[in-house]
Amino acid sequence: MEILYFLILILTVIILAYKRTPLLLFMAIMVGLTVTWTELRHLFYVPSWFRFSNGIVAVVLIGFSITPLRRLLISDRLYGLFRKALPRVSETEQEALDAGTTWWEAELFSGRPRWRNLLKVPAPSLTPREQSFIDGPVEELCRMAHDWDICDSHRRLPEPIWNFIRENRMFGLIIPEKYGGLEFSAQANSALVMKLASRNLTTAITVMVPNSLGPGELLLHYGTEEQKDHYLPRLARGEDIPCFALTSPSAGSDAASMSDEGIVCEGRYNGKNVLGMRLNWNKRYITLAPVATLLGLAFKARDPDGLLGKKVELGITCALIPTDTPGIEIGNRHMPVGAVFMNGPTRGKDVFIPMEWIIGGQSRIGQGWRMLMQSLAAGRSISLPALGTAGGKMSALMSGAYARIRKQFNIPIGQFEGIEEPLARIGGRTYRMDSARLLTMVALDEGERPGVLSAILKYQLTEGNRQCINDAMDIHGGKGIITGPRNYLAHAYQAVPIAITVEGANILTRSLIIFGQGAIRAHPWLLKEMEAARDPRPGARKNFDKVLFAHVGHVMSNMVRAWLLGLTRGFATRAPVKGASARYFRQVTRMSAAFSFTSDLVLVVLGGRFKIKEKLSGRLADALIHLYMCCAILKRFEDDGRPQDDLPLLQWAMDDSLYTIQESLKGVLSNFPAPGIGTIVKWIIFPLGMTYSPPSDRTGKQVARLLLTENESRDRLVSGVYISDQDDASGRVHTAFHLALTSTNAENAIRNALNEPVTYENYQTLVQRAVESGVITEEQATTVRLAQEAARAVIDVDEFTRAEIEGTEPPGS
Repeated sequence: MEILYFLILILTVIILAYKRTPLLLFMAIMVGLTVTWTELRHLFYVPSWFRFSNGIVAVVLIGFSITPLRRLLISDRLYGLFRKALPRVSETEQEALDAGTTWWEAELFSGRPRWRNLLKVPAPSLTPREQSFIDGPVEELCRMAHDWDICDSHRRLPEPIWNFIRENRMFGLIIPEKYGGLEFSAQANSALVMKLASRNLTTAITVMVPNSLGPGELLLHYGTEEQKDHYLPRLARGEDIPCFALTSPSAGSDAASMSDEGIVCEGRYNGKNVLGMRLNWNKRYITLAPVATLLGLAFKARDPDGLLGKKVELGITCALIPTDTPGIEIGNRHMPVGAVFMNGPTRGKDVFIPMEWIIGGQSRIGQGWRMLMQSLAAGRSISLPALGTAGGKMSALMSGAYARIRKQFNIPIGQFEGIEEPLARIGGRTYRMDSARLLTMVALDEGERPGVLSAILKYQLTEGNRQCINDAMDIHGGKGIITGPRNYLAHAYQAVPIAITVEGANILTRSLIIFGQGAIRAHPWLLKEMEAARDPRPGARKNFDKVLFAHVGHVMSNMVRAWLLGLTRGFATRAPVKGASARYFRQVTRMSAAFSFTSDLVLVVLGGRFKIKEKLSGRLADALIHLYMCCAILKRFEDDGRPQDDLPLLQWAMDDSLYTIQESLKGVLSNFPAPGIGTIVKWIIFPLGMTYSPPSDRTGKQVARLLLTENESRDRLVSGVYISDQDDASGRVHTAFHLALTSTNAENAIRNALNEPVTYENYQTLVQRAVESGVITEEQATTVRLAQEAARAVIDVDEFTRAEIEGTEPPGS
C-alpha cells in the first residue's frame, strides 16, 4: 500500500511535468490534492508521509509562484551571474543572429513539435508557367550543354549558351515581371538549378549566381527606386552581367574582418565635385568576375574627416560599380576544380564612386553586413542545396543503371551485396536530401527566411552530394576514373569541394553556425533571457525572472518527457497519422525532447565558453540536422500520398537519421564537460540503452532493388533531373539500361536452353543458335543484340593518342 501511494505521487508530478502544466495550475492541483488526501484520511488509510510529501511539493510550488519571493531568493541572485556568463557578441555576430526568421527548427528546440502545423504546410508544386519553362527552355539548354565540350574542349561556356540564357531571361529568375524578370518562386528557382546541374555544373552555376546572393537580390530588398529602375531590367535581359565581391585573401570565412575600405571624400563625377567614397580592394574567388559588367562590392566604410558626422568607422557597406570605372582591375581567371565557370579576382585602386552607387543610397552606409546576412538567410538554402540534390539524383540514376548493365561473373554487379550497400546509401540519402530541399523551398515561398535551416540545408545537402558521388565512383570502378567524353561522373566528382566550401565552409557551418546560432535563435527562452540580462532598463530584472522560470519549467518538462518517451520507446506520445510512418513520428518527438534537454544542460554548464567548444557544438548540430531531415522525410511521404513502394526509402532514411541523432547525443554525453553528469543524462534520455540501429540489410536490399529496375518509386526519386535521349555519355546509359531490362527474359531463356550465358563476345553466334532452335523469336533476338551493343558502348572508356594527352593536339579533336 505504501508503494502505491508513492507511485501516485510520482506519477502525478510526472504527468503534470510531461504535459507542461503552467506553474499556477501545477500549484493549484498539488494544493488541491494535499487538501483532498487530508480530508480522506478519515475514510481510509492515507500515510502521513504521503500527505506531508504532497504538502512539501505544494509549498515549494507556492513559493515559486510568488514572484517577489522567488526573485529575492533566486532570480535576482542569478541575474548578475548570468550577465557575467553571457558571451560577448560583436556587432556583426548580432546582425547574423538577427537575420531571417525562425521556423520549424524552433519546434525541434521546444522538445514537443506540433506535427499538425507541419502537416498543414502546402505540398510542393510549380505553377503551370514555371513547369512549362523548365520543360521548355531549360530542357533545351540542357540539350545544348555538353559537359566534355564545355569543360575540356572550350574550357568556358560557349557563346551560343550565353546567348540562349540571355534570350530566355534566365539571369532574371528572381526579378519581378514589371522589371522584365521571370519572378519565379523559390521552388522553381531550385528546380531549374537542379535540372541544369544534373547536366553540366558550369551552366548551372552561371545561371544560379546572378539569382543568388548578389546585386539582384540586394537591389530587390534594399535598392533605391532609381537603382531598381535602372539596373533590374538590364540584369533581367542579361545586358549587365553581375558579380558580387566579398571574399579577400585575409578574410574568408571571417568575411567581416576584410581590409577592403572606402574613405568618404569629395571627387569628380559627371564633371562635378560630389560627395562619395574612394575605394581600395583586393578580392578573390569571385564568380562571374572575369566577364562581369556590374560589380557588387562589400567594403568597410570610414569617415576620418567627419564629412558625414562624428563617427569614423561606419561599418560594412555594399555598392554597385560598373566594371569600366577607372581604377578597376578585372578579367583574370581562377580555375575551379571540375568546372570552368567564370571565376577570378578583382582589385581596385583609388576608385571613386558617388554616394548614389551605394546600394540603397547614402542612408544605407554601414548596413552592408545586415543586408548580406538577411539575403543569405534565404538564398543559401536555394542554389547550393539544388546542386547537391542534383548530384544525389544523378548518382542514383546512373549508378543503378550501370550496376544493372555491368556484369561480372555473368551476373549484374548490382546483385552483389557489396554493391547493394552503396546503392542503398545513395538511394536513401537522395530521398532525404530531396525531401529537405522541397520542404524548405515551400517554407521560403510561404514567406519564411529561416537562417538556421538554410545553414542546415547547405551543409547537409552538399555533404550528402559528396557521399553519394563517392559511392557512385566506387560502384563504377575503372569506368569512373578514366576521363573523357564517355565519363559522366568525373567532373561532378572533381567539383564536389566547390559547394562544400562556398557561402560558409562546411566545417565552420557545422561547428559554429548551425547549433551556435540555432540555440540562440530557435530556443524558446534563451534569446529572451539574453535580451533581459542585457537590458539596462529598471524592469529588466522582473522580465528576467519571468523568462528564467519559464526556461526552468521547459528544462524540467523536457527531462521528464525524454525519460518517459525513452522508457516507453515513444509510445507515451501520439502520432498525427496512422500506418507505417506513425512510429517514426513518435521517435522524432522522443529525440526532440532528448536533444532539447541535452542542449540546455550543455548551455547551462558551459555558459559563454560554449562558443569555443566546437566539437560539442558540431555533435549537437548533427542531431539538429537529422531531426530536421526526419521531419522533411515524413512530410514528403505524406505529400506523396504515402506510396507503399517508397517505404524502403522512408525506412532507410529515417533509420539512418535516428541512429545518427542517437550517436551524436551519445558523443556529447561521453564528452560532457561536467564529470558524472553525462552518465546521468544518458540514463535519463536512453533508459533502455541505445535502441536505434543503422538501416538493416533487408531495407538496404529493397532500396538497391528500386534503383536496379524501372519503377514509379525510382521515377519519383530522380524526378527533376535531365534525362538525355542523345547519343552521349548519359544518354547511352539510359538506352542500355532499358534494353538490359527488356532483354532479360530472352537472355535467361538462351542461358537455360543452351547452357551458356550471353556475353558481348558470344552474343552473335549464341543468339543465332537460339533463333534457329526456336528458343527465342527474331524480335527477341534483335533486342538481345541491341542490349549487348548498348552495354558495350557504356562499358567502353575513352582513349587518346599520346599527342592529345601530352599537349601537341587538343584532346578529343
